[in-house]
Amino acid sequence: MRENGRVTSATRRPETPASTVPTRLIATDLDGTLLRDDKTVSARTIAALAAAEQAGIEVFFVTGRPARWMDVVSDHVHGHGLAICGNGAAVVDLHGGPGAHRFVKVRELAPDIALDVIQLLRAAAPGTVCAVERTFGLHLEPGYPLMHMEPPEIVSPAEKLLAKDALDADQPVLKVLAFHPEMDPDDFLTVARTAIGTRANVTRSSPSALLEISGPGVSKASTLELCCAERGIAPEEVAAFGDMPNDVEMLTWAGRSYAMGNAHPAAVAAASGRTAPNNQDGVAIVIERILAERL
Repeated sequence: MRENGRVTSATRRPETPASTVPTRLIATDLDGTLLRDDKTVSARTIAALAAAEQAGIEVFFVTGRPARWMDVVSDHVHGHGLAICGNGAAVVDLHGGPGAHRFVKVRELAPDIALDVIQLLRAAAPGTVCAVERTFGLHLEPGYPLMHMEPPEIVSPAEKLLAKDALDADQPVLKVLAFHPEMDPDDFLTVARTAIGTRANVTRSSPSALLEISGPGVSKASTLELCCAERGIAPEEVAAFGDMPNDVEMLTWAGRSYAMGNAHPAAVAAASGRTAPNNQDGVAIVIERILAERL
Protein backbone atom coordinates (compact mmCIF):
# COMPACT_ATOMS: atom_id res chain seq x y z
CA MET A 1 0.00 0.00 0.00
CA ARG A 2 0.99 3.65 -0.22
CA GLU A 3 0.87 6.17 2.57
CA ASN A 4 0.94 9.83 1.50
CA GLY A 5 2.52 8.76 -1.77
CA ARG A 6 5.27 6.71 -0.07
CA VAL A 7 5.80 3.00 -0.34
CA THR A 8 5.33 1.36 3.03
CA SER A 9 6.65 -1.94 4.30
CA ALA A 10 3.25 -3.49 3.57
CA THR A 11 4.36 -3.67 -0.08
CA ARG A 12 7.22 -6.01 0.84
CA ARG A 13 7.35 -8.74 -1.82
CA PRO A 14 8.11 -12.32 -0.76
CA GLU A 15 11.83 -12.88 -1.17
CA THR A 16 12.76 -14.82 -4.30
CA PRO A 17 15.01 -17.80 -3.49
CA ALA A 18 18.62 -16.66 -3.93
CA SER A 19 19.48 -19.80 -5.85
CA THR A 20 17.13 -18.84 -8.68
CA VAL A 21 18.02 -15.12 -8.96
CA PRO A 22 21.69 -14.30 -8.39
CA THR A 23 22.53 -10.92 -6.90
CA ARG A 24 23.88 -8.45 -9.46
CA LEU A 25 23.97 -5.30 -7.32
CA ILE A 26 24.54 -4.55 -3.64
CA ALA A 27 23.07 -1.28 -2.30
CA THR A 28 24.20 -0.29 1.16
CA ASP A 29 23.56 2.60 3.47
CA LEU A 30 26.64 4.02 5.22
CA ASP A 31 26.13 5.45 8.72
CA GLY A 32 24.89 2.78 11.12
CA THR A 33 25.15 0.17 8.37
CA LEU A 34 28.40 -0.18 6.43
CA LEU A 35 30.39 2.16 8.66
CA ARG A 36 31.24 1.34 12.23
CA ASP A 37 30.26 3.86 14.89
CA ASP A 38 33.71 5.47 14.64
CA LYS A 39 32.96 6.11 10.92
CA THR A 40 35.57 3.66 9.66
CA VAL A 41 35.21 0.77 7.22
CA SER A 42 36.56 -2.44 8.72
CA ALA A 43 39.18 -4.54 6.96
CA ARG A 44 36.66 -7.37 6.65
CA THR A 45 34.11 -5.09 4.99
CA ILE A 46 36.71 -3.63 2.60
CA ALA A 47 37.67 -7.16 1.56
CA ALA A 48 34.00 -8.17 1.09
CA LEU A 49 33.26 -5.14 -1.10
CA ALA A 50 36.31 -5.81 -3.26
CA ALA A 51 35.43 -9.49 -3.58
CA ALA A 52 31.87 -8.63 -4.63
CA GLU A 53 33.04 -6.37 -7.44
CA GLN A 54 35.67 -8.89 -8.52
CA ALA A 55 32.80 -11.37 -8.84
CA GLY A 56 30.94 -8.97 -11.13
CA ILE A 57 28.51 -7.62 -8.52
CA GLU A 58 28.15 -3.85 -8.56
CA VAL A 59 28.28 -2.04 -5.22
CA PHE A 60 26.35 1.19 -4.69
CA PHE A 61 26.66 3.32 -1.59
CA VAL A 62 23.20 4.79 -0.96
CA THR A 63 23.26 7.43 1.75
CA GLY A 64 21.69 10.54 3.19
CA ARG A 65 25.13 12.17 3.18
CA PRO A 66 25.98 14.91 0.68
CA ALA A 67 28.69 14.14 -1.87
CA ARG A 68 31.32 16.16 -0.03
CA TRP A 69 31.01 13.87 3.03
CA MET A 70 31.82 10.74 1.01
CA ASP A 71 35.60 10.77 1.42
CA VAL A 72 35.35 8.04 4.06
CA VAL A 73 34.32 5.54 1.36
CA SER A 74 35.72 7.10 -1.83
CA ASP A 75 38.58 4.59 -1.90
CA HIS A 76 36.20 1.62 -1.77
CA VAL A 77 33.98 2.24 -4.81
CA HIS A 78 36.42 0.45 -7.11
CA GLY A 79 35.29 0.19 -10.74
CA HIS A 80 32.27 2.42 -11.29
CA GLY A 81 32.83 5.05 -8.60
CA LEU A 82 29.15 5.96 -8.29
CA ALA A 83 27.17 6.71 -5.14
CA ILE A 84 23.60 7.81 -4.46
CA CYS A 85 23.71 10.75 -2.04
CA GLY A 86 21.25 13.01 -0.25
CA ASN A 87 18.64 10.24 0.14
CA GLY A 88 18.35 9.92 -3.61
CA ALA A 89 18.68 13.59 -4.54
CA ALA A 90 21.95 13.04 -6.41
CA VAL A 91 24.02 10.39 -8.13
CA VAL A 92 27.69 11.26 -7.80
CA ASP A 93 30.86 10.02 -9.49
CA LEU A 94 33.46 9.77 -6.70
CA HIS A 95 36.44 9.21 -8.99
CA GLY A 96 39.17 11.77 -8.48
CA GLY A 97 38.85 11.98 -4.70
CA PRO A 98 38.02 14.99 -2.49
CA GLY A 99 37.02 18.11 -4.40
CA ALA A 100 36.69 16.24 -7.68
CA HIS A 101 33.26 14.64 -7.22
CA ARG A 102 31.02 15.02 -10.26
CA PHE A 103 27.21 15.09 -10.20
CA VAL A 104 25.83 12.56 -12.69
CA LYS A 105 22.15 12.98 -11.81
CA VAL A 106 20.36 15.61 -9.68
CA ARG A 107 16.75 15.33 -8.49
CA GLU A 108 16.25 18.72 -6.92
CA LEU A 109 13.69 20.12 -4.52
CA ALA A 110 12.20 23.26 -6.09
CA PRO A 111 12.95 26.31 -3.89
CA ASP A 112 9.30 27.40 -3.79
CA ILE A 113 8.23 23.93 -2.61
CA ALA A 114 11.07 23.92 -0.07
CA LEU A 115 9.87 27.20 1.40
CA ASP A 116 6.26 26.03 1.41
CA VAL A 117 7.30 22.89 3.30
CA ILE A 118 9.26 24.91 5.86
CA GLN A 119 6.29 27.18 6.50
CA LEU A 120 3.97 24.18 6.91
CA LEU A 121 6.38 22.67 9.42
CA ARG A 122 6.64 25.90 11.39
CA ALA A 123 2.86 25.94 11.71
CA ALA A 124 2.55 22.24 12.58
CA ALA A 125 5.53 22.10 14.96
CA PRO A 126 6.38 25.55 16.36
CA GLY A 127 10.05 25.82 17.24
CA THR A 128 11.23 24.04 14.08
CA VAL A 129 14.44 25.43 12.58
CA CYS A 130 15.77 24.45 9.18
CA ALA A 131 18.83 24.17 6.97
CA VAL A 132 19.07 24.10 3.19
CA GLU A 133 21.39 21.63 1.48
CA ARG A 134 22.50 22.73 -1.98
CA THR A 135 24.86 20.80 -4.23
CA PHE A 136 28.00 22.38 -2.82
CA GLY A 137 27.10 23.82 0.57
CA LEU A 138 24.92 23.81 3.67
CA HIS A 139 23.09 26.97 4.75
CA LEU A 140 21.38 27.37 8.14
CA GLU A 141 18.63 29.35 9.75
CA PRO A 142 19.53 31.19 12.98
CA GLY A 143 19.11 28.79 15.91
CA TYR A 144 19.80 25.65 13.87
CA PRO A 145 22.33 23.60 15.88
CA LEU A 146 25.88 23.15 14.58
CA MET A 147 25.57 19.36 14.40
CA HIS A 148 27.04 18.64 10.98
CA MET A 149 30.54 17.93 9.72
CA GLU A 150 31.26 21.43 8.44
CA PRO A 151 30.55 25.06 9.29
CA PRO A 152 27.63 26.67 7.44
CA GLU A 153 28.30 28.95 4.49
CA ILE A 154 25.33 31.23 5.22
CA VAL A 155 23.16 31.81 8.31
CA SER A 156 19.88 33.50 7.43
CA PRO A 157 16.09 32.90 7.58
CA ALA A 158 14.83 30.33 5.09
CA GLU A 159 13.01 33.03 3.15
CA LYS A 160 16.42 34.53 2.30
CA LEU A 161 18.21 31.23 1.86
CA LEU A 162 15.66 30.22 -0.78
CA ALA A 163 15.18 33.60 -2.46
CA LYS A 164 15.83 33.92 -6.19
CA ASP A 165 18.75 36.29 -5.51
CA ALA A 166 20.25 34.21 -2.68
CA LEU A 167 23.92 33.34 -2.70
CA ASP A 168 24.29 29.96 -4.47
CA ALA A 169 20.77 30.32 -5.93
CA ASP A 170 22.23 28.81 -9.11
CA GLN A 171 22.86 25.55 -7.23
CA PRO A 172 19.97 23.07 -6.98
CA VAL A 173 18.42 22.43 -3.58
CA LEU A 174 18.96 18.77 -2.73
CA LYS A 175 17.07 18.67 0.56
CA VAL A 176 15.84 20.63 3.56
CA LEU A 177 16.88 19.59 7.06
CA ALA A 178 14.38 20.36 9.81
CA PHE A 179 15.27 20.18 13.50
CA HIS A 180 13.07 20.38 16.57
CA PRO A 181 14.76 20.86 19.95
CA GLU A 182 12.05 19.16 22.05
CA MET A 183 9.95 16.68 20.07
CA ASP A 184 10.42 12.91 19.99
CA PRO A 185 12.06 12.04 16.64
CA ASP A 186 9.36 9.61 15.47
CA ASP A 187 6.57 11.96 16.61
CA PHE A 188 8.20 14.80 14.67
CA LEU A 189 8.34 12.60 11.58
CA THR A 190 4.65 11.73 11.89
CA VAL A 191 3.63 15.37 12.38
CA ALA A 192 5.74 16.45 9.40
CA ARG A 193 4.40 13.80 7.04
CA THR A 194 0.84 14.71 7.96
CA ALA A 195 1.47 18.43 7.45
CA ILE A 196 3.45 18.12 4.22
CA GLY A 197 1.55 15.29 2.54
CA THR A 198 2.69 14.66 -1.03
CA ARG A 199 4.42 18.04 -1.48
CA ALA A 200 7.75 16.44 -0.58
CA ASN A 201 9.26 13.21 0.72
CA VAL A 202 10.01 13.32 4.46
CA THR A 203 12.22 10.87 6.32
CA ARG A 204 14.88 10.72 9.02
CA SER A 205 18.17 8.95 9.73
CA SER A 206 19.40 10.74 12.85
CA PRO A 207 18.79 9.67 16.47
CA SER A 208 17.74 13.28 17.15
CA ALA A 209 14.58 15.04 15.94
CA LEU A 210 16.17 15.87 12.60
CA LEU A 211 14.13 15.36 9.44
CA GLU A 212 15.38 15.16 5.85
CA ILE A 213 13.04 16.50 3.19
CA SER A 214 13.51 15.80 -0.52
CA GLY A 215 11.51 16.47 -3.65
CA PRO A 216 8.22 14.61 -4.15
CA GLY A 217 8.91 10.99 -5.01
CA VAL A 218 12.64 11.33 -4.34
CA SER A 219 14.02 8.60 -2.09
CA LYS A 220 16.91 6.20 -1.94
CA ALA A 221 14.66 3.59 -3.54
CA SER A 222 13.38 5.66 -6.45
CA THR A 223 16.86 6.80 -7.48
CA LEU A 224 18.29 3.32 -7.04
CA GLU A 225 15.46 2.03 -9.23
CA LEU A 226 16.43 4.53 -11.95
CA CYS A 227 20.09 3.49 -11.76
CA CYS A 228 19.19 -0.18 -11.88
CA ALA A 229 16.85 0.30 -14.84
CA GLU A 230 19.70 1.95 -16.76
CA ARG A 231 21.75 -1.20 -16.15
CA GLY A 232 18.97 -3.69 -16.85
CA ILE A 233 18.98 -4.86 -13.24
CA ALA A 234 15.67 -6.01 -11.72
CA PRO A 235 14.69 -5.49 -8.06
CA GLU A 236 15.02 -9.24 -7.50
CA GLU A 237 18.71 -8.97 -8.42
CA VAL A 238 19.44 -6.37 -5.73
CA ALA A 239 20.53 -6.95 -2.13
CA ALA A 240 20.07 -3.88 0.08
CA PHE A 241 21.20 -2.97 3.60
CA GLY A 242 19.97 -0.26 5.97
CA ASP A 243 19.16 0.73 9.52
CA MET A 244 16.88 3.77 9.67
CA PRO A 245 13.53 5.09 8.36
CA ASN A 246 15.24 6.69 5.34
CA ASP A 247 16.14 3.15 4.23
CA VAL A 248 12.59 1.75 4.41
CA GLU A 249 11.64 2.32 0.76
CA MET A 250 14.92 0.80 -0.45
CA LEU A 251 14.62 -2.20 1.85
CA THR A 252 11.06 -2.70 0.64
CA TRP A 253 11.97 -2.40 -3.05
CA ALA A 254 14.97 -4.72 -3.18
CA GLY A 255 14.46 -8.43 -3.74
CA ARG A 256 16.76 -9.25 -0.83
CA SER A 257 17.13 -6.75 2.01
CA TYR A 258 18.69 -6.77 5.42
CA ALA A 259 18.11 -4.62 8.47
CA MET A 260 21.12 -4.27 10.72
CA GLY A 261 21.12 -5.71 14.21
CA ASN A 262 21.09 -2.11 15.45
CA ALA A 263 18.25 -1.04 13.13
CA HIS A 264 15.19 1.11 13.83
CA PRO A 265 11.95 -0.94 14.06
CA ALA A 266 10.69 0.57 10.78
CA ALA A 267 13.74 -0.75 8.93
CA VAL A 268 13.34 -4.18 10.54
CA ALA A 269 9.69 -4.33 9.43
CA ALA A 270 10.58 -3.36 5.85
CA ALA A 271 13.44 -5.79 5.32
CA SER A 272 13.21 -9.41 4.23
CA GLY A 273 16.09 -10.42 6.50
CA ARG A 274 18.29 -9.39 9.41
CA THR A 275 22.05 -9.29 9.86
CA ALA A 276 24.53 -8.44 12.60
CA PRO A 277 25.00 -4.84 13.86
CA ASN A 278 27.21 -2.38 11.99
CA ASN A 279 29.99 -2.73 14.58
CA GLN A 280 30.05 -6.48 13.92
CA ASP A 281 30.41 -6.29 10.12
CA GLY A 282 26.81 -7.22 9.34
CA VAL A 283 27.08 -6.14 5.70
CA ALA A 284 30.26 -8.14 5.14
CA ILE A 285 28.69 -11.26 6.67
CA VAL A 286 25.87 -11.24 4.10
CA ILE A 287 28.14 -10.37 1.16
CA GLU A 288 30.35 -13.33 2.04
CA ARG A 289 27.25 -15.56 2.07
CA ILE A 290 26.09 -14.18 -1.29
CA LEU A 291 29.50 -14.92 -2.81
CA ALA A 292 29.49 -18.44 -1.33
CA GLU A 293 26.11 -19.08 -3.03
CA ARG A 294 27.74 -18.44 -6.41
CA LEU A 295 30.30 -21.22 -6.02
